[in-house]
Amino acid sequence: MNNQVQQAKELFEQKFGTTPKVFFSPGRINLIGEHVDYNNGFVMPAAIDKGVVFAIAPNNTTRLRVHSIDMKEDLELELDQVAPKEGWANYILGVVDQFQKRGLPIKGFDVAFGGNLPAGAGLSSSAAVECGLASGLNTIFNAGLSRVDIALLSQKAEHTFPGVKCGIMDQFANMMGEKDHVLLLDCDTMEYKALPLQLQGHVIMLINTKVHHSLASGEYNVRRQQCETGLAILKEIYPGTTTFRDLTPEQVQQAEGKLDKDVYRRCLFVTQEIQRTQKAAVLLQDHKLKEFGQLMFATHEGLSKLYDVSCPELDFLVEQAKEHPAIVGSRLMGGGFGGCTINIVEEAQASGIAAKISEAYKAKFNVDAEVYIMQTGNGTYEIA
Repeated sequence: MNNQVQQAKELFEQKFGTTPKVFFSPGRINLIGEHVDYNNGFVMPAAIDKGVVFAIAPNNTTRLRVHSIDMKEDLELELDQVAPKEGWANYILGVVDQFQKRGLPIKGFDVAFGGNLPAGAGLSSSAAVECGLASGLNTIFNAGLSRVDIALLSQKAEHTFPGVKCGIMDQFANMMGEKDHVLLLDCDTMEYKALPLQLQGHVIMLINTKVHHSLASGEYNVRRQQCETGLAILKEIYPGTTTFRDLTPEQVQQAEGKLDKDVYRRCLFVTQEIQRTQKAAVLLQDHKLKEFGQLMFATHEGLSKLYDVSCPELDFLVEQAKEHPAIVGSRLMGGGFGGCTINIVEEAQASGIAAKISEAYKAKFNVDAEVYIMQTGNGTYEIA
């Protein structure tokens, strides 16, 4: 990360001629609790030690000037001309728009940013960009936002400009993450516990399919709409229901005849996944890693067969994982349609297993998978 920080500072000073404040904004992993953050469920994310570095300073004008180090592109416009654009600029402008809509103090600023999160790997580079910028603006303009405020503002920014109706998990993990811990986050109440992550000689290994399906293409939002449709019908069938948390999988099964086939499968998965995540939290605290891993496999099965967000490449990697006893759990991570599997694997065998699975993946799809060993880290912070 030190190289990233140095590069961002130097590029900023070359481009803008002033000394910036520097922030690190992490990516995130999620052990279990997938596609339930926007369904009032529980999730179990952690911030990681890879992310995005922001160098930022006020420029005493009415313009924002942004340099994307990774894209080698620039954005410059008047603050009163902020409107949705294409590509990475939306993640920046959406945050600026939220500051403006809330009447928060914001003036002209300069920023250079770049990161080491693999694009499309499902490590939530979007939340890292949003929360990193929002944290920087909050500091340089003394906006007085709390860490939770920044997470909520950043989530809203993603809803409005990029148009992805994401839940709160990514932004919350980005702001509230703690090294060597996972967060058990209640996405209904925003209450959370930091649970110690004790892996007992295991590591978290991600395998990147190198298949990229953009969430913004619409399937993510379709899933969210299907869940809302199903919940509305289930509320009529079961009076007193307010969220999926009030329902059991058995109740959804009893209502199958009154739900569209796809809507039924989505609702069944959500209720199962909410139960799984609550059970997984107990297992993690009881140091029952093998049983925890079995729930990860079950989550993947549901994501693939009920929620329909997997793809042949992800399914293949999880099937390969099942053939290695040293992998206690594996599933697709993130929105789906590509990206990574997350695996808990014995540390001593991790490199050998990674090589074997990568070889099998190459033989099957003629694509070189990428493997990363993940370390947890802290939420977004200013680098002194």
